[in-house]
Amino acid sequence: MIRRLPIKWKLMFGATALIFLIFVTYNFAQYIVLKQWMLKQEKDQIQVNMIQLEDYFNEKLNRTETLQISDSRSYLEKIIGKNQMIRILDKEGTSLLTVSNHFDENWVSRKPTSSQELTDITHQEEHILIYRSPLITSAFVGTIELASNLETFDHFSETILWVMAVGGVLAIFISGLGGLAIARQFMRPIRTLASTMQNVQENGLKERVVQIENGDELSSLAKLFNELMDQLEVSFRQQKQFVEDASHELRTPITILEGHLSLLDRWGKSDPVVLDESLSASLQEVRRLRGIVQELLTLTRAESQFSYENREPSQLEPIIHETIKRLELLHPDFVFELNLVKIRDVFISINPLHMEQILLIILDNAVKYTKENKRILIEGTTFKNEVEITIADHGVGIPKEDLAHVFDRFYRVDKARSRELAGTGLGLSIAKRLVNNYQGEITVSSQEKVGTKISVKFPRL
Repeated sequence: MIRRLPIKWKLMFGATALIFLIFVTYNFAQYIVLKQWMLKQEKDQIQVNMIQLEDYFNEKLNRTETLQISDSRSYLEKIIGKNQMIRILDKEGTSLLTVSNHFDENWVSRKPTSSQELTDITHQEEHILIYRSPLITSAFVGTIELASNLETFDHFSETILWVMAVGGVLAIFISGLGGLAIARQFMRPIRTLASTMQNVQENGLKERVVQIENGDELSSLAKLFNELMDQLEVSFRQQKQFVEDASHELRTPITILEGHLSLLDRWGKSDPVVLDESLSASLQEVRRLRGIVQELLTLTRAESQFSYENREPSQLEPIIHETIKRLELLHPDFVFELNLVKIRDVFISINPLHMEQILLIILDNAVKYTKENKRILIEGTTFKNEVEITIADHGVGIPKEDLAHVFDRFYRVDKARSRELAGTGLGLSIAKRLVNNYQGEITVSSQEKVGTKISVKFPRL
């Protein structure tokens, strides 16, 4: 039953039960302690009264005959308290003198004793405390019985218990109201979060939770939710853009392939020149399709959940040297100038294969778009907590209005030129994602007909 209740009511009932349990436990312990203390006070008082009686009779009976004990009545009537009885017994248990005040002597049986004893009994719902003490003098041997009806004590105890019971009921009511108020206050941000989620379902990913920076867990949850929605919105936007861009990029080579195949189907099969030209063009477009698909897969892996297990301390200088050696074999007409003295002993946390891939992407672009002055400078610089690799070319440069988009998927500054160079517009997107995965930063600066400089920064070890 309780499991099906809303959280608000669960919190209220939980808070009420906890507060009531604490209240009852504390008051019960307080009641027991107070009752025992009051009973001890009654016992101490009856012992004091007994000492007073013993002193009186020891002095009186030291030289007095037994038959004259009745002379003590007037004294006993003066000192006796309300709801008490004083009774003098001889050694056979016969009552010689009884003085009572609102106390029936038949409630207590006569019992001679040779030692002091303090007992409490219940007689017909009357709670009675009895103190018996031997009375032995040179002229008399007997027993003093002092009994006290604890009616006042019991009434006071019942009053305390009643007050505590009423207090318990009030505690349930007050704690229930308090628990409900706390639950409402606690549930307010959760309701806001739930409402925002409902709005997301109805209106899309634009909705956000209004954050209250009070530092508690719910504030952190709201912040986390907003960050998650930001990431989802970016992911969906990227996915949409990805599908649109991929469709656009794949449409062109597929259209070209379809055209050449249609040409061959109509009359190109009998013309060796047309056949050779169409097959060559089709193979070129197939290679282009394969390149686009390969780079799409690479970009998808780079944007997926990044694996930190492949990270390892890597020395930058050897990686750069190995990459340049490969490019020098492929492009012997280019001069690659290296200035790596400042990073000779520098290590960063990166998978060496990823570092090579970043360098190859940047250097491949530098080679493709440099037709004259084929010199490319690779320079390394260190800062306090960072290392920077700069690659500068003397190529055609990038127009100012295109600089902000060079890291976008499928973006190409000169689409006609990029197609001639078999560019897909994915290389720098892949490089940026890889750099970001290692908490790095990649920036580009360029001037048309002067050249382009790309800088990559990583945290150094």
